[in-house]
Formats: sequence, structure tokens, C-alpha cells
Amino acid sequence: MCGIVAYVGHREACPIVLKGLKRLEYRGYDSAGIALMNGGLNIFKRKGKVSDLEEFIADKDVHGHIGMGHTRWATHGEPNDVNAHPHYSSSKNIAIIHNGIIENYASLKQLLIEKGHTFQSETDSEVFINLIEDIKQNSNCTLAEAVRLALHEVVGAYAIVVLSKDDHNQLIAARKGSPLVVGIGEGEYFLASDATPIIEYTNDVVYINDYELVVIKNGELEIRTKEDVVQTPYVQRLEMALESIEKGGYPHFMLKEIFEQPRSILDSMRGRMIAESDHMMMGGIREFENKFVNAERIIIVACGTSWHAGLVAEYLIEDLARIPVEVEYASEFRYRNPILSERDIVVAISQSGETADTLAALELAKSKGATIFGICNVVGSSIARATDAGAYTHAGPEIGVASTKAFTAQVTVLSLIAMILGSKRGTLETTKLRQLMVELESIPAKVEKALELNDQIVQISEQYKDATNFLYLGRGYNFPVALEGALKLKEISYIHAEGYPAAEMKHGPIALIDQHMPVVVIATKDSSYEKIVSNIQEVKARKGRIIAVVTEGDTTIPAMADHVIEIPETSEHLVPLLSVIPLQLLSYHIAVMRGCNVDQPRNLAKSVTVE
Repeated sequence: MCGIVAYVGHREACPIVLKGLKRLEYRGYDSAGIALMNGGLNIFKRKGKVSDLEEFIADKDVHGHIGMGHTRWATHGEPNDVNAHPHYSSSKNIAIIHNGIIENYASLKQLLIEKGHTFQSETDSEVFINLIEDIKQNSNCTLAEAVRLALHEVVGAYAIVVLSKDDHNQLIAARKGSPLVVGIGEGEYFLASDATPIIEYTNDVVYINDYELVVIKNGELEIRTKEDVVQTPYVQRLEMALESIEKGGYPHFMLKEIFEQPRSILDSMRGRMIAESDHMMMGGIREFENKFVNAERIIIVACGTSWHAGLVAEYLIEDLARIPVEVEYASEFRYRNPILSERDIVVAISQSGETADTLAALELAKSKGATIFGICNVVGSSIARATDAGAYTHAGPEIGVASTKAFTAQVTVLSLIAMILGSKRGTLETTKLRQLMVELESIPAKVEKALELNDQIVQISEQYKDATNFLYLGRGYNFPVALEGALKLKEISYIHAEGYPAAEMKHGPIALIDQHMPVVVIATKDSSYEKIVSNIQEVKARKGRIIAVVTEGDTTIPAMADHVIEIPETSEHLVPLLSVIPLQLLSYHIAVMRGCNVDQPRNLAKSVTVE
């Protein structure tokens, strides 16, 4: 959660930090603040968005060449001016910004109060900075050393940046469990939660590892471990274009990202599959081919939209490769003492590569000897570095909090994995494999065609924007799509929505259906088509309003449904890549019509880096 930005160099820090906070606002937008060195250590902060902070400091002296900023997703303490970051220590000599949660903050706070420290906020972060100050005062050490020693005392997750009014040329930072990247420019340095605030100024970055301490002083960068061992920075080159994090003329990032899917799906398979030459290859799979081919089972761990992509993968891998698959919520998997062995492969799916629960699940699986495979979108992310092997989705930056292109990119990569494993295990006939390859190559063009439904979906959205409940139904490969469609709607429009396997409707949800209940049914031509036609008739018999997503040319369901959305025909195995498109557009347009903040829905953040 939370976004942090810092700068030290020859430029004015404030504009750089504010622009960076705007680019990180998808990580949290309850409150925002900056700290600047300009004749002292001065903090300016406000409840609300970065724009509220900008308005507050418009008449303030914000000159200075070293500064840091924070945009918050509240954990400890409600969103208000006092709980906003940065936080001073008791003496106001040092200040901190913090992304994460300090689990033992209560006991530390009580100890510090007994020592005479005072607190203004309800946050765990203020405890952290007072602990650092207490160590510095009592150990008579440097600030960098005090920060290092404090890391041994705190339990939890953190990415922090610390400033001191006694040193106008020093930034200190550290991380454990929350992302942190350092940008290296010409005589200047940038720190941020991810690379989006940095790429405008430099493409050279260092991804900081857990338990590492960063000291930037007098134009020099030094990285040490928590045990005080000096590390050699590994400088990587960013391959991200500035325009990829701009709206590009769209009213919202979410709509832009929905319409980017033909490209992001193509990029996710680019170089990995060429149907014409029967070429299929994925580096991470090739490296561990024997383990995958001989796996007793594959366990997929993920959260939210990535979990839905994992459910699609369960159908794909079991059908095409005949390997048992279990799909687990990472947040539950890590706490239930799962049975794992060296014959198991654990696949972690995460857009950001920083999801705290998924990372913890990986560490658990690794401790049991399982092979760990990661699927994520962000190069250099924690999951990418923690896994034995993996695959990037190449969807490009996704700024909208509600994932869209991340889902289809993940399903694309998972489809490739299922096809490769089916081929290697001999469970997928060559003829069928070639058919699937040709069909997958045609998906970007078919997504383009599905996006042409936008105007029709605007009209449907107008009729249902005031609904209070939605039901989404699907069978087989479309059941996870029903779950994803319901999640998208409730995430950004705040309408209660539930996704169900269509056959389960009779086991409870049918009691909810009346003339006021919109029911979205994904009813494409597949092996369960006749069954879902029956489910639609059951809904209509109870006066439910049917919005049906059907295969182009269907004549049966249009005679029963109130609204029909036709998508191009494709293989049953790949239909989620098309059937999800209208549901994304439906949720988007309903949210816009209800006046909701589509890109920054309430109470949510893009990257869930805390438990």
C-alpha cells in the first residue's frame, strides 16, 4: 500500500516529489505529505489527495534540494492531518515516511513513553521514528547506525526513508517486505515504491532487497545489510516508456488499460509462440521442465483478480496437461499448515509482484522444498526475485486500481504454460495443440472486435446504474470470469455483486431473484451450453433481468435475454480472454455514471503490501 518518494540532488525537490506522489497515488490516497530540508526540517501534510496537499503548500516556502513525500493508505489510525506522513520524532530533529506495518508497535510505544517520548498520532510509523531517535540518543551513534539497529527491534513490514535536520545532504532508507527502488541520475538520486516516479529522470535503478539499508550522502550511494555488510549495488536498466504511465487522452487509466489489451495480450505471448512454425517456448518452464512434467500437483497461490486467473489455469492445466491443480488464497494458504513436498510446484501470481500474502505463501512453500514459479508483471519485483523461475506477463504498467489487462495477460501466460505442459507430457494431441496455437494468435484481433461493443455496453449500463445488487453466473471456463466480473463491479461502483457457478444458483442465490435483480450470464457456445440455457430459463421464470454474453451468431439465448452482448467465437479453453472484456466495460461505465472515482476506488490500493 502507500507510496513513498524521495529526492536528493541539484534540482528543486518539491516538484519532483509531488509529481512522483501523483504517479503513486494508486497505492493510497487517504492523505499526503512532504518533508523538505530548507533552513530546517519542515513537514507539510493534509488529509485527502495529493491535489489537496498541493493547494495547502501553494503559499509556503518549499524550496530545497532534498525532500521526501508519502501518499497514504491508512492502517493504524484514521485518515486525517495528524496521522498523515511524514512523522517527526519527539524532538522534531528527524522525520520518517513509512510503507508497511510494524506489528510490535504497541509494546515499543509503551517502552518509549516510559522513556519520555511523546506521540502526536495513532500510527505505528511514529513509533518507528521515535525508536530510531531513542537508539541514536542512547547509543551516541550516527543516524544511519541508529536506523540499522532499529531494524533489529521492529517486527513487520517496512519501506522507510529518514531525514535529519542535522544533515542537509543525507537520505537514509531501508526495506523489508515493502518495495523500494533507487534511481541513479547525474549527481542526483531518487527513491520510490516503484519505478513510475523515476523514469522521467533516469533509466538506471537499483532494486533494494529485504533487510538492506541505503545511505545516500554527499552524492554517494552505499548499501549495507542489517548485519552491516557492505553490498555492491546491482544497477538495472528500466525498459519502461514515460507515455505508458500517462492517460494518453483517455478519461481514466482503467479505460485506457481495457483498450490496451489487444497489445498486452500480444506482448505476453510475443517470442513464446509462433503457430506457423509450431514454436512454443518459455524460459522459466524450460529451465525446470523435468520438475513440471513430473509434478505430482501444481498449487497456485494468489489474491483477488490474480486468484481468478489461477482458477482459469486450473481448468486449463488439468484439461490439457492432466496435472492436478489446487488454487489457494495466499492469505489462507500460509496459515493452514499445508502439506507440501519436493514433487509439488507452487505457482504464485501477482500483478505487482509485491503482494504481501503471496510472498509469505512463497516463503512457506520454499521452506517445505517445493519448486516456486512466479508470474508477475513488474520486473525486479520481490516475487520475481524470490522464485526459482518464472514468467513476466509484459502487460506494461497498470495504474488503475481495478486490474483489467493484468488479468488477460496472466490468463495468456497461463494458457501458454498449459499448452507447453500438455505437449511435453503427451496429453495434448499435436493437431489440437496447433489449433489452440492458431486460435491464441487470433485472440488480440478478437479482443479488438469485442472492444467495439463499448457503445452498446454504455446503453446497457445506463439502465442498470442504479441497481443495488448484481448476480453473475458462468459455467466451466466462464465461472472464474463470473467471479471476476462481479469483483470489478463491486470494486469500482460499490454495488453489491456476487459471482456463482450457474448450477449453484438453485442452491441459494435463486431466492434473491426478482424483477429488480440484474443477472449477468456468460453463456458462450461450449460443452455446458445446454445447461446454462436451462439456468437462464430458471432466472426468467422468476422475472430476473438477463444480460447475456453470448457467442456471435447465437439465436437461442437472444430470444430469452433482456440484453445480449455478442463476442467472437473462440476455443472453449480461451474464451475467458474474450468474455471478460464486456464485463470490464460494464463495470467501468456503471461506475462512471454513478460518479465514482474509477481509478482510485474508496478503501482500495493497487499493491497490497501489508497483511
